[in-house]
Amino acid sequence: MFQLGKTIISEDILEKEFVCNLSACKGACCVDGDAGAPLIEAETKILEEIYPKVKPFLRKEGIEAIEAQGTWVKGTDGDLETPLIDNKDCAYVIFDGKTALCGIEQAYNQGIVDWKKPVSCHLYPIRVKDFTEFAAVNYDKWDICDDACSLGAALEVPVYKFVKEALIRRFGEDWYLELEKVAEEHKNS
Repeated sequence: MFQLGKTIISEDILEKEFVCNLSACKGACCVDGDAGAPLIEAETKILEEIYPKVKPFLRKEGIEAIEAQGTWVKGTDGDLETPLIDNKDCAYVIFDGKTALCGIEQAYNQGIVDWKKPVSCHLYPIRVKDFTEFAAVNYDKWDICDDACSLGAALEVPVYKFVKEALIRRFGEDWYLELEKVAEEHKNS
C-alpha cells in the first residue's frame, strides 16, 4: 500500500495486469454478483435526470425494475447502487446477442446523454471505498475476469493503465500523473 494525496492505493493496481475481454466474459460483471453497481451520491441525481433519455435503450425488465425500485437504491449494506432485475442483472443492462452491455453507455455512445456510466463500472477492476479522511483504491480480483487478466498479461497492460480514463475521471489528471511517477519508481525498484 502507498499513499497519494488523500488516497491509499494497493500496489496490485501497479503490479497486476488486466484488459477487459468482453468476447470471453460476455459482460458477466453486469449480470453476476449480489448487488448493483456502486454509486456515489452525485450519480444518483444524474441517474434521475438522464433516465428519460436512457429508457428507450433499456429492456422491458430493466424499465420495470427501475420504475418499481427507482433509478438507484440503497443496498442491504446501506450503500448506494443501481437497481437489479430479480436480484441478478443490473437494471441498466442490455444485450447484444449473448453479451451484456450498459444501456447508459449505449445512450452516451450515440450522443443522447453526456454521462458514460457509473464511475465504479468505468473503474472496474478497481474498487474505491471512501472514508472520512481518505479513499481506499484497491484491485478487485473476480474469477469471471480471469480472461481479462490473461489478456492483460499477454499485452503487458497494468490495471492502472487499463483504467486510466476512469482514474482521471475520478481523481483528476494531476493525481494520475503522480500515480504514473509512483508506478515507474515501483517498476524500477
